[in-house]
Amino acid sequence: MGCFSSKPSKLLPGCDNPADLALGTSFSVNEVEALYELFKQISSSLINDGLIHKEEFQLALSANRQGVNFFAERVFDLFDSKKDGVLEFAEFVKGLSVFHPNTPKEEKVDFAFKIYDIKHMGHIGREEVKLMLIALLSESDMHLSDDMIESILEKTFVDADKNGDGKIDRDDWRDFVCRNPALIKMMTLPYLKEITTTFPSFIFHSKVDDLCT
Repeated sequence: MGCFSSKPSKLLPGCDNPADLALGTSFSVNEVEALYELFKQISSSLINDGLIHKEEFQLALSANRQGVNFFAERVFDLFDSKKDGVLEFAEFVKGLSVFHPNTPKEEKVDFAFKIYDIKHMGHIGREEVKLMLIALLSESDMHLSDDMIESILEKTFVDADKNGDGKIDRDDWRDFVCRNPALIKMMTLPYLKEITTTFPSFIFHSKVDDLCT
């Protein structure tokens, strides 16, 4: 988890104490303070109300791309712990913490499982994997035939669904990721360790190649 700095942290307007946020996340106090600058930029991109709306989150993650980013929608919904359709700063920091390089792999695997568990059933079904695959293909401007998509789905479930019940449960998922670590490569954003010295574009690079391997 995040560590305290030797100097007292400044209070951020309308937000939790940075030291408290750092204590419960993988960020340091200085990183939390730097994230506040990023938060202000995103939260004022469309509506300057000190909150990140889903459209602003989509815009930040998708950069100049048009349309809805399905992955961004799923991440936003998981970040939105209050389920009120907006992100406060604390929700932003706590959610983003899972993508920090210092966050344990187990947390990343669990979060990735939740992304795919669209129906919140505690398992990933074939239709959910297909939905995510088609969305990732669309966002990557890749076009595969229906037969190719079905072939990828079949291979995925043969590899992951060990008891053949048509569902990928948490244990199946952990084993599958262990054998295919590229599946959670997108769960780590290296620049988050350098957020205090650099301020890169806030874009997730989700690659279909990782899902198809």
